Amino acid sequence: MLDVLYESKLESLPLVARGKVRDVYAVGEDHLLIVTTDRLSAFDVVLPDPIPCKGAVLTAVSGFWFERTAHLVPNHLADIPLEAVLPDPAERDRVEGRAVVVRRLQALPVEAIVRGYLIGSGWKDYQRSGSVCGIELPPGLQLADRLPEPLFTPSTKAAVGDHDENIDFARAEALLGADVAARVRDLSLAIYREAADWALQRGIIIADTKFEFGLDANGRVVLIDEILTPDSSRFWPAESYRPGISQPSFDKQFVRDYLETLEWDKTPPGPHLPADIIGRTAQKYREALQRLTGTTPSWFSLCDGRNGHRVNSVT
Repeated sequence: MLDVLYESKLESLPLVARGKVRDVYAVGEDHLLIVTTDRLSAFDVVLPDPIPCKGAVLTAVSGFWFERTAHLVPNHLADIPLEAVLPDPAERDRVEGRAVVVRRLQALPVEAIVRGYLIGSGWKDYQRSGSVCGIELPPGLQLADRLPEPLFTPSTKAAVGDHDENIDFARAEALLGADVAARVRDLSLAIYREAADWALQRGIIIADTKFEFGLDANGRVVLIDEILTPDSSRFWPAESYRPGISQPSFDKQFVRDYLETLEWDKTPPGPHLPADIIGRTAQKYREALQRLTGTTPSWFSLCDGRNGHRVNSVT
């Protein structure tokens, strides 16, 4: 059974980090085990309620995109099966379907954001200045308008509980070096364009997304973390798209919209989510996976409601 997992506890591997969504364990000196939990963060705050099967959905979606984009950029996935690093069946069962072994790389200190549509902080920036992250745009654009060309708008990476900061390309060059910054920009735009075309044919608009990259021992830029998931992207149904309004979505924007109706100052602790918001969010994540990959995993039937258990859940 695919249990609801808020926080993993693996005794056989040392814990390296616990992020907003992922728990990271060391596998020797050269590899890591990444466990994608069912935690959900909004406004950079980890919420106390998990979304059933969310970690499995994110793992499956990322795996799909890593394979589809391998001709554009190498990624961090290692050809090591889970049973090789978690030989105990009981321990492996806790994270099956949501854990992958990856190469240990030097993560770059910048998030690579690509915007294809004018929404979120980009819309707010445009309303103030007529530009997004220092990139001037034509006047008269509406909320959710498609941009003339996709924009690369990097940000700094914040620790858990802190907020990312949008930066211009010059700052990215200062942080990464001119050559690496240019490589990250060009790869991000190439991946976005190819993925956006694929998704649109399947009824999903990828409004924006973020990528993370690292460097291997030879200084080669490698795609890491997750890619084009409902957590890292805004997915809109193409059939209902209409500029000038906030769009329905297949991602955690649904939760953000609910949270905006509350009297919450967007600082920890986050509020509990009602059961219907949890259930509808889980359904949106599953639909995104189905549309993008054309598959319906057998574990989907376990994702309705709040089956399973939480490990060390937050109260």
